[in-house]
Amino acid sequence: MDIEFDFKGSPLGGILFVYLRKRGRKSRVVKQLEGERNFHIFYQLLAGAEADLLKALKLERETRCYVYLNRKVSRVDGMDDASNFKAVQSAMAVIGFSEEEIQQVLEVTALVLKLGNVELADEFQANGVSASGIRDGRGIQEIGEMMGLNSEELEKALCSRTMKTAKENVVTALNVVQAQYARDALAKNIYSRLFNWIVNRINESIKVGTGEKKKVMGVLDIYGFEILEDNSFEQFVINYCNEKLQQVFIEMTLKEEQEEYEREGIPWTKVDYSDNGVICNLIEHNQRGILAMLDEECLRPGVVSDTTFLAKLNHLFSKHTHYESKVTQNAQRQYDHTMGLSSFRICHYAGKVTYNVNGFIDKNNDLLFRDLSQVMWKARHPLLQSLFPEGDPKQASLKRPPTAGAQFKSSVAILMKNLYSKNPNYIRCIKPNEHQQRGQFSSELVAIQTRYLGLLENVRVRRAGYAYRQGYRPFLERYRLLSRSTWPRWNGGDREGVEKVVGELSLSSEELAFGKTKIFIRSPKTLFHLEERRRLRLQQLATLIQKTYRGWRCRTHYRLMRKSQILISAWFRGNMQKKRYGKIKASSLLIQAFVRGWKARKDYRKYFRSGAALTLANFIYKSITRKFLLGLKDNLPSTNILDKTWPAAPYKCFHTANQELRQLFYQIPGSAVPEAGREPEGEALCQRIVQGQEGFLPPEVRAS
Repeated sequence: MDIEFDFKGSPLGGILFVYLRKRGRKSRVVKQLEGERNFHIFYQLLAGAEADLLKALKLERETRCYVYLNRKVSRVDGMDDASNFKAVQSAMAVIGFSEEEIQQVLEVTALVLKLGNVELADEFQANGVSASGIRDGRGIQEIGEMMGLNSEELEKALCSRTMKTAKENVVTALNVVQAQYARDALAKNIYSRLFNWIVNRINESIKVGTGEKKKVMGVLDIYGFEILEDNSFEQFVINYCNEKLQQVFIEMTLKEEQEEYEREGIPWTKVDYSDNGVICNLIEHNQRGILAMLDEECLRPGVVSDTTFLAKLNHLFSKHTHYESKVTQNAQRQYDHTMGLSSFRICHYAGKVTYNVNGFIDKNNDLLFRDLSQVMWKARHPLLQSLFPEGDPKQASLKRPPTAGAQFKSSVAILMKNLYSKNPNYIRCIKPNEHQQRGQFSSELVAIQTRYLGLLENVRVRRAGYAYRQGYRPFLERYRLLSRSTWPRWNGGDREGVEKVVGELSLSSEELAFGKTKIFIRSPKTLFHLEERRRLRLQQLATLIQKTYRGWRCRTHYRLMRKSQILISAWFRGNMQKKRYGKIKASSLLIQAFVRGWKARKDYRKYFRSGAALTLANFIYKSITRKFLLGLKDNLPSTNILDKTWPAAPYKCFHTANQELRQLFYQIPGSAVPEAGREPEGEALCQRIVQGQEGFLPPEVRAS
């Protein structure tokens, strides 16, 4: 997987590459090794799917109902297949799969399981030739209903084969063994192509636009070296791939390192290591390699078999130092009871591996008959139809497809090209024990792995050489702060600067070597010493920076406090002056008021003693009283007995007199009916009151 990052280091997306996808690992679909399960998705589907989904897929819950599933190993300790199935569905939804796509993927997965239950039986044609047929048509019928296939055409494609020639098509009946091979080949191809479709669909969701600037980090996960009791074509191609990876590892670590010492002019004692190029050449040589011989045997006319293939290898590699067989051993008078007549042995870098040639020809052909591809393309299931584009009659080709070995070799070449274009780092995984338990280490098993992984040679080269090497400029940039001559700036050459730094640190000359462009350090202890000195120096510089910063911050804080204090003092003094001015002003006003009051009282006493105030008061009272009475005279009510109105007093001091006058006015006899030419007695009385002859006025008025 290539993980792509932006300039900040955040992941943008990526793309998956499937190398070696035609390797024999897909044979696990139809046959598993002892103690090994089939692919997990089959068990997860049966354990975690809802009842309605299983019914729609025409599946049963029990794993023992399916031939392709290992009945002895149906569960794995610590693994919950049901919850894992829910997680798979959720992950597919998150990555961008629609519900329809998820359903179609599960339907194609169910198709693989149901193909394994298609049982084939012996039949004979009229001419006595062995043929085959479907024992129970129910399974074919269910597959046809679920995938939109014609069950009769599917049965015909499984039990016969059409050979196209230049003039006609020849239909050949398949015996039971051939029909079973065709059925298993179809199941393996469906699963393999479904896997590739899922990878491409994921790439559509996680790919990054071409316009963005990005950096790429590749992660390669590959199956390790395999040495089993019975090794076949699958183990052969897997071990070939590991040989190529070991070759890359040797060339990019051991060989390149020794060449670098020579290139830099460093005194160096060359260390011999095991170069597996001869083993890779034995397998992949274009004309005289094992894969080339296997392809030649598969393509040549006449009777071919695994035995003829082994005989050709024995003849071609009879004197090869890394190839053994029963024939070559007999020729050299060697007797090995572990070597079978149908086996050959290759001395890999990881050790000797014996391969059984039985099945090499069939597995290398890995052919899917054209009839089956055409039937799958006719399916009304959109996903299944897209997996078999070669079944389209318009795209039909008479060209023989490449063999599994050729495809594998091509895929390995692409992988190697990609690795050589990168700067790879290797992680070697060591299997601690055979029981898959934590905390247990088998020293023998670990020693064997370190030996065949080539780690011992790597350690010897590292010990004899230098553990660390770096260009002068990067080294100077990293460690120049350790020397007073190069810190904080250095104007000389890079090598001279490095020599200054190393000279002041008093490092041993045996630990250092100066190349043409790089400095080499032999012991990791020296490098750790440099890093520790750099760490301490960084702490000192950090302390200096902190001290300078704290001083600047304290000075800034002091200036701010001083400015604030001046501002507060100015405001306080101003406020104090304002308050003082206010007190002075209030005192002045008080004094002025006292003086004005004293002068007023003095003038009042002067005028009061002269009788002016009493004279003015009598005049005012008389004027108000006269005005009131004259106004009352002019506004007396009518003499109508029903009219009870009376004018209101203009001042409160005349209220009592006004009420008395009103009462007198309405109580005087004859006042209601005046005689002609005479004033009413009430009016006369009012005139007398006005003239001061009656005693109904207020005391203050009478006094005046």
